[in-house]
Amino acid sequence: MTKITPQPGIMDIALYKSGEAVIPGRTEVLKLSANESPYGPSDRAKEAFARSAATLHRYPCTDHADLRAAIAEVHGLDPERIICGVGSDEVLQFVAQAYAGAGDEVIHTEHGFAMYPILAHAVGATAVCVPERDRRVDVEAILAACTARTRIVFIANPGNPTGTLLSGTELARLADGIPGGAILVLDGAYTEFAEGHDGGAALVSARENVIMTRTFSKAYGLGGLRIGWGYAPGAIIGVLNRIRQPFNLSSTQLVTAEVAMRDQAWLAKVVADTIRNRSWLIEALRKTGVAADDSHANFVLARFGSEQEAADCDAALRGEGILVRRVAGYGFPDALRITVGDESACRRVVHAIGQFKGVR
Repeated sequence: MTKITPQPGIMDIALYKSGEAVIPGRTEVLKLSANESPYGPSDRAKEAFARSAATLHRYPCTDHADLRAAIAEVHGLDPERIICGVGSDEVLQFVAQAYAGAGDEVIHTEHGFAMYPILAHAVGATAVCVPERDRRVDVEAILAACTARTRIVFIANPGNPTGTLLSGTELARLADGIPGGAILVLDGAYTEFAEGHDGGAALVSARENVIMTRTFSKAYGLGGLRIGWGYAPGAIIGVLNRIRQPFNLSSTQLVTAEVAMRDQAWLAKVVADTIRNRSWLIEALRKTGVAADDSHANFVLARFGSEQEAADCDAALRGEGILVRRVAGYGFPDALRITVGDESACRRVVHAIGQFKGVR
């Protein structure tokens, strides 16, 4: 009897683990483990979500025209070069499906998003992990790792879980240096929190080998709806739309995201509050003796003296009903990633870490 087997690479995938949400035995938990916005979506977005219930019996549009138009208007982009997906993850998946396969190589960095090697294995490609330097993506190391088999280079910018950022000059160097036939993918899930950074939009507009992705899950507070988008050269968008399922986004997702995108006043408030609280959190952690790089995202990577100290601090926080993220799987066994919450959440987590460190 012939054995049923999956495609090559699939059994090499380690299942993705999201941030925890529950502490056994506790009914109230401060969740700072998943980089969610403590402010949620705007009132206008919530109203649009509620109104969508009246048309749940109708199929959604397949071209996402209204949402793409809103994105294009706000960001000054060409709507014909925008594609929408079930979170930016789905857009990344489209890229892997369309441009990589058996015998090809997909580059990611050692502290990059865990989905990148998963996407490579899912299409039978080889995932190539490149070292970072001082928790920053190393452009020269990536270029040295490129071969004639390189098809995709995935970069999270700002990085997750590091929060560090590559400059426009560094990104241009990378885009210009990768092999012909390869695509540079700039995953900009945290772009809104990186002051002065366009997520790579100008780079995409100027070149034929760069794609950027963005999400509504973080700054817009719509993680539960799973909506993302990408911006790429027209030829690439034409390819990706051929493998995108026509009804991949519901009417509820589309109308809620469109209203959220147009409510830039709410976004500005969320970003301003997050940046202010992030600055306070970083300085407060340093005062307790915990190392923390400047972050360009809505989280901070708190680095301890050892893996054991990080584990002990995590346990102490859990004892106080606070959940943060262990990031050993991202190459930081001695660190905890802490979402930037509202002011009270930031003060609470720092107080608990201070008590753990014996700082008064």
